Amino acid sequence: MPRYRMLIDADKCMNCKACVLGCQQRNEVPYGFSRNWIRKDVSLEHKYGWAFQPGGCMQCASPLCVEACPTKATWKDQDGVVVVDFKRCIGCGGCIEACPYDARHRDPVHGIADKCDYCASTRPLGLEPACVQLCPTRARIFGDDTDPASEVSKVLATHKIVTVESVKTPTAPTLAYIDKTVNTAWPRPVTVPTPLALMGPVATGIRWIGGFALLGILGVFVKQLLLPSDEEPHGDAKQKAAENSTAQKASGKSAAQGAQAEKKTTGQGGAA
Repeated sequence: MPRYRMLIDADKCMNCKACVLGCQQRNEVPYGFSRNWIRKDVSLEHKYGWAFQPGGCMQCASPLCVEACPTKATWKDQDGVVVVDFKRCIGCGGCIEACPYDARHRDPVHGIADKCDYCASTRPLGLEPACVQLCPTRARIFGDDTDPASEVSKVLATHKIVTVESVKTPTAPTLAYIDKTVNTAWPRPVTVPTPLALMGPVATGIRWIGGFALLGILGVFVKQLLLPSDEEPHGDAKQKAAENSTAQKASGKSAAQGAQAEKKTTGQGGAA
């Protein structure tokens, strides 16, 4: 299986925003929101005094967003991409708060979390992510880092790789920059709140309890089909009927004897 990775040559970026607009159009990102960005920082090393840093979801190897999701709607896939299952997402926003890069947003139309997934909807068609395909200076490189012939693998083998990461919140980002980039420590330190982190295990426990309860209900249902509670086995029914008949006869005989004794007592009293 391929393992996708994106490398960025920040010095090639001229802040044209083609990557941002192309991503919005291809992935139908609502107006006012974006899956990627270009940061601008003051830099005396650059000709015009500004340095640009394209970015997006860092596709972290240790993503806090995964830890913060109570429904396991987001995970690190085998192909290296952190994905979101829109059907399982409940829009709680836990993953959004847990991302040190603010790379996630809540889709205002569907009310669920959204982020860069390297254009998963068009990747099977053989297309590069929109940000890579539309960059006029080819500042972004995308490919399979397990393939020695890929451009990504060749750059990894011949260049220094720099990552942007919070010192207090290490997440091991896989999106990286070629040789250098300005301001590598801007991600905010975050911690996943304990109640939010526990929601996942608690939800799993509740699902197990619910499963066992359902099995119990099914067991009772099957028992009722095979052996209804208002019916006894055939032999037991005959024996019980005989016992009931004997008891009734004994009860009737006792009642008759009692009536005779009472009559006799009454007669004796009248004679006296």
